[in-house]
Amino acid sequence: MPTRKEHDFLGELEIPNDKYYGIQTFRALDNFHITGTPLSTEPFMVKALAYVKKAAAMANADLEIFDREIADAICFACDEILDGKYLDQFVTDLIQGGAGTSVNMNANEVIANIALEKLGHKKGEYKYCHPNNHVNCSQSTNDAYPTAFRIALLKRLEAYKTSLKALSDSFARKGEEFKNVLKMGRTQLQDAVPMSLGSEFNGWAYTIGEELGRVDSAKNLIREINMGATAIGTKVNAPEEYPELVTKYLVKITGSPLFLAEDLIEATSDTGAYVQLSGVLKRTAIKLSKISNDLRLLSSGPRTGFNEINLPQMQPGSSIMPGKVNPVIPEVVNQIAFYVIGADTTITMAAEGGQLQLNVMEPVISFSLFSSILYLSRGCDTLRLKCIDGITANAKHTEEMVMNSVAIVTLLNPILGYEECSNIAKEALNYNKSIYQIVIEERKLISQEKWDELFRFENLINPKFIR
Repeated sequence: MPTRKEHDFLGELEIPNDKYYGIQTFRALDNFHITGTPLSTEPFMVKALAYVKKAAAMANADLEIFDREIADAICFACDEILDGKYLDQFVTDLIQGGAGTSVNMNANEVIANIALEKLGHKKGEYKYCHPNNHVNCSQSTNDAYPTAFRIALLKRLEAYKTSLKALSDSFARKGEEFKNVLKMGRTQLQDAVPMSLGSEFNGWAYTIGEELGRVDSAKNLIREINMGATAIGTKVNAPEEYPELVTKYLVKITGSPLFLAEDLIEATSDTGAYVQLSGVLKRTAIKLSKISNDLRLLSSGPRTGFNEINLPQMQPGSSIMPGKVNPVIPEVVNQIAFYVIGADTTITMAAEGGQLQLNVMEPVISFSLFSSILYLSRGCDTLRLKCIDGITANAKHTEEMVMNSVAIVTLLNPILGYEECSNIAKEALNYNKSIYQIVIEERKLISQEKWDELFRFENLINPKFIR
């Protein structure tokens, strides 16, 4: 295969001529065999890098830092990437040393070589369009990488919100479907008081819907960027007016309401926004895991468990026990939640582990956030499509459990008093009697009319104070 020779201050390498990336990307490929997950698997980040480089080229051209012809070629290259082309050329591992320099240079080299061909030159003829001198002009990895990361997060979070909203809506539809299904509520896994199955699902709809607002709050922090800060926030090598101009172009071409940080030194080293976002993701993960636990309990059995609901049967559950079907969808959501909770710890330690004017641990933060958002999005979609949408209720069984429960004696407290109700409950438990049998048939403590008033469906799920 034909090659071209490229050099950096460490020496020279032969680069296959079909590659648009160059020597620094090759060194990164050799150095970092960590996750096996290349940059190309996160297309939002690839496109975000193209946005950053395009905006920088436009600003540099306006400020006459280099010729408009070079800027136009860089913009052309960026537009090609934004159209989804050359994705396979973004090959650096998502976790690498160097605070993201390998990712930044991967983008610089690919864009430079696409631009060179547009200008009529060969790959590697960097005197006409250089990865550092032109594509990375007025930038450092320390402002280009985090700015691209934040743009990518904003785009990915929009897709995540769509999945969250769809899951919340699915729970709400089941809430409406099951609004007339009577069941026993439980506290500490013990019988408590009656409720409707619909209200249980509506509660899940509300708690997941609540997370949409939390995501939006976290997004507001992510919108702050440090473009023009360059190395440490002092704007070294960036022309006057560049930070404001490049930010204006980024807002225009991304459609995202980005804004320039007031203190660029603080913004270059601070990763608090990522910690906040990770906390929001962890909060949602915990909620999803709790709901998944509840679904597994409510569908347990079927003959020796709760058996209140039926989850869609997705696959045989055992290699030895015929007929066994496991709640595999809630189980996988549990495991996604465990991953996200662990990733939050990683992000916490990485945010704390930065020193002085730069946090060099941002690559592992980006890997952890991207994977957490992606897995949660897929988890929400999987839970909705393969579980929630297909749930059915065992309404007759749940009603029988309510009326046979000793816990319904609670509704008699205002009439009979706590002590009398405790005595009734004790007798029911000790002699396997129903509350109805003791109260109406044996002791005749209230009339049948009063019993019917207390234990009609509407009063069981929306109890009124009755004496």
